[in-house]
Order: sequence, then structure tokens, then C-alpha cells
Amino acid sequence: MIKKIDSIAVNYIDEGEGEVVLLLHGWGANITLYAGVIQVLSQNNRAIALDMPGFGKTPEPPVPWCVDDYVNFVMKFIESFGLSRLSIVVHSFGGRVFFKMNARENLPFVIERAVLIDSAGILPKRSFRQKVSLRCYKIGRAVMSTKVLHFLYPDAVDDMRRKRGSADYNRATPTMRATLVKVVNEDLEPLMHLVKCPTLLIWGDLDTATPLSDAKRMEALIPDAGLVVCEGAGHFSFAEQATKVHGALAAFFAS
Repeated sequence: MIKKIDSIAVNYIDEGEGEVVLLLHGWGANITLYAGVIQVLSQNNRAIALDMPGFGKTPEPPVPWCVDDYVNFVMKFIESFGLSRLSIVVHSFGGRVFFKMNARENLPFVIERAVLIDSAGILPKRSFRQKVSLRCYKIGRAVMSTKVLHFLYPDAVDDMRRKRGSADYNRATPTMRATLVKVVNEDLEPLMHLVKCPTLLIWGDLDTATPLSDAKRMEALIPDAGLVVCEGAGHFSFAEQATKVHGALAAFFAS
């Protein structure tokens, strides 16, 4: 299905009947990756999932966005359905959008329940070595960006970025690279205590992108939160331990 929000043609799925559950996917992903989760949610609920701008079949935003820009967009998407109440299931980057949206004052809808699967939001602390490496990179980039050196070595800065950048960064277009830089450098831990709805955390114990320690910190900060650990799973626990995750989702929304 396609729905236009702020002139952006949003690709989305709307399946099932009953109470609405909105799925917000992770960075670099799209709704097709969550087909199993959507199927479970739509058995007894109305599951809505969208490709957020820049992912899947939804075009990129016109300029680099920050998390608040995605929040504004998702809120308009929700409001386009005339919803006054809904639950939310998020994975990874989707968690950033949820935390900032939940912290907004006078939301025009009520968030009844939340499921955070390997959610992002806690800013990792850099080691001394990482800080030195980042400082050296910034100095090197500044030096190689001078007119003379850029003329002599036009690809040097791009080569430095590719060597230092993550797979997500290197695969992204210039607009989405700038967006990624904006979204990953924001620490949302101070907003987590504001989540008042019943919350289920589902986490892979081998997750290296958002480690299990993040889940335990969120469980401590969110007043009504419980944690399900998927042993042997990484950042995509919903796919690696599908049976366990699907069972946890079904039980949470049936209770």
C-alpha cells in the first residue's frame, strides 16, 4: 500500500483487525524483513508497518534528517489513520523514534504497550583508544580537505571515510550518511524513565550493536518493563530466535 505523507510516498502494510500495533523497523531494514513478526501481530490485532523514509520502497527524505524529523513523520503517519490509541513494536533504530516520540508532551494518541527488540537509544561510551582514533581521523580529514592536498589527492577524504565508516555508513547515499551521523550521536537514556506503558524488552545475548547491558539498563529505567533474553541470538533476535520471539509477542499482547 502507498500513502503520501508530506509529499513522500510511504510504502506500508495494514493487516488484521482489532487493536492497532505499529511496527517501526531498524536502520537499513524494511518491512519485508519483519514478515514473521507482522504475521504474529496480525493474528489478533491490526498490524501496521511502514518503510520509513530512506528505507525499503519509501524514498529518502529531501534533506538529512535527525531523530525528531522521523518522529514528526511517524506522528503524521499515525494521525493519517485517525488513531487515538495504539501499541508499538520497534527494532533497533525504531527504538530511537519511539523514545523521542513518547517524550513529546500532549501526544494526540495514547501508547498502550511497547515492545523493544534489540533497541537503540543508549549512547555507547568510547574508550580512550577510540577517542584518540576519532581525534586523529578528524585532524587527518581537516588536513586532507585543504585546497592543495584535495587537488593532489582528491579521493583521500572519501578513502578515509570508507575505512573508518561502518557497513551501514558505507552503503548509504550521501543524504542517508548525513542522517546516520545525526541519529547515532544522540543519547536518549534520559528519556527512558518517561515510558509509562507496559513494556517488553526482547534481546539477543550476543548482540554487539546494542549489547544486552543496554537492555538491562532500559529494564531498570522503564517503570513497567520485563526482559526476555534470546540465548545465542545477535542484533536480529526476532529472526534468529523466531519461535521464542513470536511466542513472547503473542503472550504479551494476549495478556
